[in-house]
Amino acid sequence: MSFKSFQLNLLNLRPWLTLLAVVWLLASVGLGWLVNSLLIIFGLVLLAPIVAFFGFRWWLQRNLIADQCPVCGYQFTGLNNSQLQCPNCGESLLVQNSNFQRLTPEGTIDVTAVEVPAQSLED
Repeated sequence: MSFKSFQLNLLNLRPWLTLLAVVWLLASVGLGWLVNSLLIIFGLVLLAPIVAFFGFRWWLQRNLIADQCPVCGYQFTGLNNSQLQCPNCGESLLVQNSNFQRLTPEGTIDVTAVEVPAQSLED
């Protein structure tokens, strides 16, 4: 075995020897807490986006409401417990209990009109 081939083999082992030396140094000095904290941070960096994605999906399923405007009947979506306007007629709406309700000022009486046929009035 020549000296050049020994140097090439040593160069291939250099990263592994460095890693082994660092691990041995950390174990002998008592810096295991540093290695554990780095592993925890690495785990959080990997798990946090996954947990956030599924948490956001769960929140959307609970708070996204699809209903019809009580004024014009236009179907659209809104967030629960929020105030919005109908994109079709512009009516101010309040989203409560998974339904759209008209937002009326205090003291306003909201009346629903009922059509009465003319024949019943004549009788």
